[in-house]
Amino acid sequence: MEQSRIDWPGFGLSAAIIVLVAIPLFAFPDESSVFLERLYAYIANEFGVLYLLASVAAIGFLTWLAFSRFGNITLGDRDDGKAEFSEISWIGMLFCAGVGAGLLYWCGVEWAFYYDAPPFGVEPRSTEAAEWASTYGLFHWGFTAWAFYCLPAVAIAYPYYSKKLDILRFSVSCHWFLQGKEHGPLARSIDFLFMIALLGGAASSLGFSTPMIAATISWLFSIEPNDTLEIAVVFLCISLFAVSVWLGLKKGIKRLSNINVGLAFALLAFILLAGPTVFLLKASLNGLGVMAQNFLRMNFWTDPFAESGFVESWTIFYWAWWIAFAPYVGLFVTRISKGRTIRQMIAGMLIWGSLGSWLFYMIMGNYGLYLELSGALDFTGIMKSQSGNAAIVAMLETLPMAAVVIGLFSVIAIIFAATTYDSASYTLASSATLHLKSGDDPARWHRVFWALALGIMPVALMLLDGNLRPVQVILLVVSLPILLVGVVMSVALVKSLKAAP
Repeated sequence: MEQSRIDWPGFGLSAAIIVLVAIPLFAFPDESSVFLERLYAYIANEFGVLYLLASVAAIGFLTWLAFSRFGNITLGDRDDGKAEFSEISWIGMLFCAGVGAGLLYWCGVEWAFYYDAPPFGVEPRSTEAAEWASTYGLFHWGFTAWAFYCLPAVAIAYPYYSKKLDILRFSVSCHWFLQGKEHGPLARSIDFLFMIALLGGAASSLGFSTPMIAATISWLFSIEPNDTLEIAVVFLCISLFAVSVWLGLKKGIKRLSNINVGLAFALLAFILLAGPTVFLLKASLNGLGVMAQNFLRMNFWTDPFAESGFVESWTIFYWAWWIAFAPYVGLFVTRISKGRTIRQMIAGMLIWGSLGSWLFYMIMGNYGLYLELSGALDFTGIMKSQSGNAAIVAMLETLPMAAVVIGLFSVIAIIFAATTYDSASYTLASSATLHLKSGDDPARWHRVFWALALGIMPVALMLLDGNLRPVQVILLVVSLPILLVGVVMSVALVKSLKAAP
């Protein structure tokens, strides 16, 4: 069943935000880039510690919640004793919504940054630097990332299903403090923050992945890479997830997610078997061991003495990215988690989400590192002289049946972008719908509108000469208020759970 009653104030405000943020980026790209660079440095230096503390708090809180008596609470009524979606479909949808095509980019290149500029004062390009290069990506895309995603998911899902609410918005996470005022100024302010965060986070993710997709298409069809090709890729992705979101949750998003998970893991299996299998397995196990041994150190490391900038440039950037995306993922996972317990939600997101992300880093990331260390490919040299996207294509070109591999990689990246953005479009439409009961969907035209609107910001970001810093700044800025709301939602969730009969 679809609901078409639009929350016009929320709809209009969200649409206006896209226009107001995009105009300066289109009109003054150079000035915008300089301003954003300064803003990033200020926020990262002054508030960075808050992000590090929040990461530890989120993991600790969810661990307590999962093992407490509240972990057995079922979210919504089970139909015939079953959850709404099967385990495989549920994992596939939450994974594709949470990672997107950005995972394919960063798993391929992130190790190279750490190899050249490693953490903890390690000598660049040394054996120890290679070990950290193989490890730090696992940390950034592991438990902490999925804890940031999971906290709002539980905080939204519990009141939404237990109170049988007819609204599905970020402000539902603070329901304990908003009872009777779900459409009041405070609730609207919280939802406004969410919409800004989602627009910024979604734009940033597509901004990372679009040039990579364009690079693969350029190689496959011998087309000169340029801005026109990248913009064409944006519209290709938009068209695909507009169709997906038109078809709806079960016919569109679910099917795309299932297909893409299968294709992605088939590609990883091929790289594992066709590449240096023993090295990849050994490096993967070693990386997991190093991360486990240093997990607390990596979470609490503030680099106060050397002040190398590593924490601000990487860990805080990633935590900001996850926080900015967390309300959206939380809303989407709420919608697909009817019939599951709180413990199942927490375990599923933290364990399966982390494992899925780790596989990409352990296979694709370590394969690139192997090529660099063995001298088979000057990966870091290509990154410096051309781009990370060119280095990824060069890495894939070393595999047997390179054309097939790069073609499959391109398809997976496009579908990953689509599954992230059709989920984002669905979530934005839900937030701008006046009433939405459990099992209902927003109006189709409403979902498609947001699918199209989400493409404006990535195009604006492309005008900033491929500089990733503006993307990082947007994530940092939009995540800061969400970080503060996270404290309120945690308190609200505990109060609601303790007050339940």
